[in-house]
Amino acid sequence: MTTLHINGRAQQVDLPDETPLLWALRDELGHTGTKFGCGMALCGSCTVHVDGQPTRSCTLPIGTAKNHKITTIEGMENDRVGRVVQDAWTELGVAQCGYCQAGQIMSAVALLKQNNRPTDKQIDTAMNGNICRCGTYPRIRAAIQLAARRLQGAA
Repeated sequence: MTTLHINGRAQQVDLPDETPLLWALRDELGHTGTKFGCGMALCGSCTVHVDGQPTRSCTLPIGTAKNHKITTIEGMENDRVGRVVQDAWTELGVAQCGYCQAGQIMSAVALLKQNNRPTDKQIDTAMNGNICRCGTYPRIRAAIQLAARRLQGAA
């Protein structure tokens, strides 16, 4: 048995240590907001936070993740920055198909926790590797900017 610390809760899975975190989250623990995209850590759909850092869960073995704090998109409802980002996403209608949006939001939250006044270049750098097939990149950037203003108390 492996104990994973997910969204503030210890949860156990009976899986080999080399099992990708994504499969433990989705198939064993029911955290289906984290999506499978490419399986090679290239698209960002599977992004979660590991000790606050955006991390691709499709290639991270649970044996490596077990001693770290993991936060999924489901954990954003209890996170101040996460709620502000999700509200901005909704207000600006960022999602089209929505498939990549959990990973996009997780990367945006990590950015805004480190820097609540990001420039466009800093946003682009932080979001690099999060692919959106629908091309909502301008709305993603606008939502991050809106969330940043709200976190600063300016909007």
